Amino acid sequence: MPDTASALPPHLLIAALGGTIASTADGSGGVAPALSGAEIAAAAGLDRIWPDLQTDFTQVAQVSSANVTLEMLFDVVELARSTDAHGIVLTQGTDTLEETAFALSVLNDSGVPIAVTGAMRNPTLPGADGPANVRAAALTALSPLARHLPAVLVFNDEIHDPRHVRKAHVSSTAAFTSGPVLGAIGWVSEDVVRLPHAPQQSLAGSPFAGRGRPESLPPVALAEVGLGEPAETFDRLGEAGFAGLVIAGVGGGHVPEHLVPAVTRLGAQMPVVLASRPGAGASLTRTYGYVGGEIGLLEAGLIPAGVLDARKARIALTLALSHNLDPAEVFAHFA
Repeated sequence: MPDTASALPPHLLIAALGGTIASTADGSGGVAPALSGAEIAAAAGLDRIWPDLQTDFTQVAQVSSANVTLEMLFDVVELARSTDAHGIVLTQGTDTLEETAFALSVLNDSGVPIAVTGAMRNPTLPGADGPANVRAAALTALSPLARHLPAVLVFNDEIHDPRHVRKAHVSSTAAFTSGPVLGAIGWVSEDVVRLPHAPQQSLAGSPFAGRGRPESLPPVALAEVGLGEPAETFDRLGEAGFAGLVIAGVGGGHVPEHLVPAVTRLGAQMPVVLASRPGAGASLTRTYGYVGGEIGLLEAGLIPAGVLDARKARIALTLALSHNLDPAEVFAHFA
């Protein structure tokens, strides 16, 4: 990858997937994705930061965040592999932004950093936050401080590690958090990128690095456990033809006692990953020995999700199965 400190002019690729940041009135009384990446970036004032900035634009898709797929993200990785840009800004809807950031963090082997961002307020509203988020994402993607990071999530002037970030509010412009312990790895202030807590590891340690695009993506289910969850939920999952399952267990990764037989049967039938419902911190492995606690479940063959929440664990399990990798070895990477 070119050194942005010496390369003239700086070169940025903006890839767009749609979402709130691209949404305008659609005649239904609501909004829907319609704006291009170029239109999204026009209000970000990037030329005032880099008068000689070279910017390319690619419309990967024009969908709501609920309709973003792993296949689209493989397209983004292929763009990264083929571009001459120093950095990439990817815009999309926020509802699945954390999943996109995580998937790109383990798939992007191009050496070109990708900063993912979006908006909580669409462009028709006062105080729309899309332009400011694109500006901060561009600064991050082109910063020498981020060049070793395959992907980061940039939002509300904060820079987040994709392994830990999650959307925690439906409508706040400060919707993303990395939990009460870790927090953001950096921030943008006065157009200066500061990354005092950036992780040192790069994609080299990813179990999916260099493996390319899989021929197919096996179906992996995600089930969240709550009070009185019926065992029939898990019995039917076992009959539905899934290749794997992620369970978002209560607390550190627990299930009610009456679910243990059904969950154990599933663990013998397919890879089952046990994540924690809170989504922050690591799933427990050796604390609770009661029936339905994590000790017994792991002894029965379930796989701990480590620091990944259930949604990200589902992506990791899908990728593991698509490449015929041992899920236990893959999740040991996230312990």
